[in-house]
Amino acid sequence: MTTTLNLLAQGAVDVHAHIIPPTFVEHLRQHGALMDEGFPLPRWDAEEHLRWMDEAGVETAVLTLAAPQPFDAQAVRTANEEAARLKREHPGRFLFCAALPLPDVDAAVREAVYALDTLKADGIKLATNARGQYLGAAELDTLFAVLNERRAVVILHPHRPEPVSREVMAQTPLAMQEYLSETTRAVSNMISRNVLARYSSIKVVVPHCGAYLPLAVPRMKSLTPVMQANRLVGEIDWEANLAALYYDLAGAHSPQAIRTLLTVTTPDHLLYGSDYPYVASQVLTDGIARMRKYLADEPDLAPFQRMILSENARRLFGLSAGQPTADSTGGQMIVRIAEVEVYPQYLEEYLAFAREVDSASVAQEPGVICLFPMQSADEPTQIRILEIYASEEAYQHHIQTAHFQRYKQGTLHMVKSLALPTMQPLDPQTMGGIFHKMR
Repeated sequence: MTTTLNLLAQGAVDVHAHIIPPTFVEHLRQHGALMDEGFPLPRWDAEEHLRWMDEAGVETAVLTLAAPQPFDAQAVRTANEEAARLKREHPGRFLFCAALPLPDVDAAVREAVYALDTLKADGIKLATNARGQYLGAAELDTLFAVLNERRAVVILHPHRPEPVSREVMAQTPLAMQEYLSETTRAVSNMISRNVLARYSSIKVVVPHCGAYLPLAVPRMKSLTPVMQANRLVGEIDWEANLAALYYDLAGAHSPQAIRTLLTVTTPDHLLYGSDYPYVASQVLTDGIARMRKYLADEPDLAPFQRMILSENARRLFGLSAGQPTADSTGGQMIVRIAEVEVYPQYLEEYLAFAREVDSASVAQEPGVICLFPMQSADEPTQIRILEIYASEEAYQHHIQTAHFQRYKQGTLHMVKSLALPTMQPLDPQTMGGIFHKMR
């Protein structure tokens, strides 16, 4: 086991990790499905998984069944009960999101209720499609209603598309490209039918750095009026649909990937993911070390290091806050000058959003000391916002508020660039006197 010091100092939460129990492998073998995804399943062992977590400083892993998932209800039940056993035997180390025997919706509803209510699953894992039944399909509304009642967290994972050309799979393995298309396709389907807006208590984790969604969402938005004019889609509640989405950083994470994701979401919706055991342990260890380093070194990303590595996942899954980490700021005041460049055609609309959120935040949140927007006299599209928060906790509360979420989702397409450098006050004791004089 890892040293207590290592866990408390680093304590990442991994929301993209797989369980591959022997019973699951045997079920696939019996049905000739071991190579359904075009490549072999890696070997998985719980103790080896824990050893890697200890080495990498991962405190908790959220387990989901690997692809391909069994469609037989009994096989799914066996896999879910195995995951629940691991959670009981390793408290605080393993959580799990239960698999469902789709495309049988009635059986999936029964398993979801059993898994969430009896096995105490931490959420549900859904494949992008189950034998051609894609997420967003109308027949899945019954299932989503049940998940909505239980305020479920749903972790998505791409599976082999249906139908699929075996020649395409042979030329470029699914995991290299088609998995990204699968994920984008499934989420786009849900958005176009307002699934996430209609079942707004569900939170959905999108894998692999958001797949192609940062490119797809602006295109979908721009083409929506044309599609509506031809009666191909109805009204789409973009704000509500996008607000339900979280994104894990499994795969090719980088500062550039994170900045791209921040064009369609907010920092509190980004999560660490490893994809264990599909990537070699040493590669994953080096990968999380690299992530810690660039999150600490990049000025615009440094404020989000703890959020991405652990705090966002803890909040999403209702985990306790845990021990303070090595980079904890405690009650230290946060001072930041947000640097925003707005597309000219959206300038007035953006300014209206900014005035609204700044006014609401200062009036309603005691921990927001100052949100003061300024516009360059020479370059009107250059906006600077002086932000002062009483503490890290005050900032975390602020980005969860309805008025901030409304501002962020409403202005994503208006912002050309955003930088959030945190400033170090040279004389914080003077701050109180400044605001006292202003009164």
